[in-house]
Amino acid sequence: MTLSVLLVEDSGVLRRSLRDLLHRLGGFRVVAELAAEAPALQWLRAHARGWDLAVVDLVLEQGTGMAVIAACKAQPVAGRVVVFSDYVTDEVRDYCLRLGADAVFQKGRDGTALADYCGALPRQA
Repeated sequence: MTLSVLLVEDSGVLRRSLRDLLHRLGGFRVVAELAAEAPALQWLRAHARGWDLAVVDLVLEQGTGMAVIAACKAQPVAGRVVVFSDYVTDEVRDYCLRLGADAVFQKGRDGTALADYCGALPRQA
């Protein structure tokens, strides 16, 4: 089974890296790449059932990933939401989980854990 992925990340370099990672893991198809909150929210409204996994940064070109997490989880059929951000503290992690994030990873420290988490998803579907 192939999982549809929404990437919400302001860095083009990191979007490419995440896309490459998911391609190497196999079982994923990136359906949208967005760099700001408003376009991400608009995409979610237009594609309520169009994603299985959202990888969300917290600091975006405009707005925050916090609103994106909440919007993802408000969908009629919500997929998994993974936060991948430089700005993860214990408090931020707890808040993201309360918003509905399924996992929270810090860039530069948890890249392998993110890959392991994502790699296990197609087998669970």
